[in-house]
Amino acid sequence: MTALPIFPDTSTDDALAVVGAWAQDQVPAAWRSAAADGPKALRAVRTPADYESWYPTFAETGLVAPTWLPEHGGLGISNTVARAVDSLLAPLRLTRLNPLGLNNAAAALFSHGTDDQRLRFLRPIVRNEEKWCQLFSEPGAGSDLASLATRAVRDGDDWIITGQKVWTTWADVADFGILLARTDPDQPKHRGITYFLLDMNQPGVEVRPLRQITGEAEFNEVFLVEARVPDIHRVGALNDGWRVSASTLSSERQMVSGSGSGGMGRLGGSSSERLIALAKETGRWNDPVLRDKIIRLWAQEQIRGWTNTRVRAALATGQSPGAASSIGKVHQATLNQQIQDVMVDLLGTAAVGWTGSDAAELPREVRGWMRSLANGTEGGTTDINKNILGERVLGLPKEPDPWKGKPWKDIPRS
Repeated sequence: MTALPIFPDTSTDDALAVVGAWAQDQVPAAWRSAAADGPKALRAVRTPADYESWYPTFAETGLVAPTWLPEHGGLGISNTVARAVDSLLAPLRLTRLNPLGLNNAAAALFSHGTDDQRLRFLRPIVRNEEKWCQLFSEPGAGSDLASLATRAVRDGDDWIITGQKVWTTWADVADFGILLARTDPDQPKHRGITYFLLDMNQPGVEVRPLRQITGEAEFNEVFLVEARVPDIHRVGALNDGWRVSASTLSSERQMVSGSGSGGMGRLGGSSSERLIALAKETGRWNDPVLRDKIIRLWAQEQIRGWTNTRVRAALATGQSPGAASSIGKVHQATLNQQIQDVMVDLLGTAAVGWTGSDAAELPREVRGWMRSLANGTEGGTTDINKNILGERVLGLPKEPDPWKGKPWKDIPRS
């Protein structure tokens, strides 16, 4: 399978005709039929292994990242045409795999990477041949990421990395990680940081799982002991990693903003549409108070989706999502938790009447509710994102920092 015959000058109608014909021919009929009946029916006929095995068929079309250039694995089409194509494909629920590559790593490569780096890494990201993780947070540098202590020391054409990272999603399956490390401790904490692309499959990289309340181990801690990164895998200028990371952090916030984000989607639980269906299944839809509450949540989810669509449009034209990504992130954290709370309430005793410790044995709604508890932390805590909005949108003064401008090595750390 090669890229579909859709080019920058292809009209929306012609693009939709090509994509529709491809979907009819290449997406298994059982998947198409089940997708129309909802996620539960689709999961019954399409296992994660089935989908990952079929995924190259999707990736080679260029539809995974259609606004990217063909040499990067896309089609080079406009955001307008891409949105129309995505709307056509949405009912088929063709999830993009490798979201940390497609969003977090790609954002930095497009904004600050070299042509050689983009040619080397973007196509394998699209094809899900090289999975990615993000090595930013540390035990003593979470919300205050700029205080990170992982060190990178130059050794000829390489950098030697030593330190510890934590809360690293999918580090256990990742081939590469985007990494922030301190390269000059004599500079203030927001300087002296450099952005690297780290090969995870090398000596000196140890990944340990962190068990979640759901029983799953989606997050990991990573120990780096003299791991190596060639200088050609440094993104941006030396000691300019904080500025480079801004594109990644904005994309991460947008990615975890839920409906319409184009990334991970809803991190924990189902949508308000499933909430409506569950209310009808349990006979609670006729309760006018509950129905009003659910529709209010549905309306908020539409607003969230529109906000994320606006951010995606900016990204597709090469702009930074900026503070708008924080708006979506803050909105999502509270809204998704409210949706999952009502979801569990509708289940009643079924939400607590389960046995066993295997995450697979939990009702899907309960597992989603448990997972949603992390929404206020991932992608930057809600409080940190509110600070960003206060300073960059509302123009409020920054919080006082008695250590501003002082060398990182002299700043107290936990």
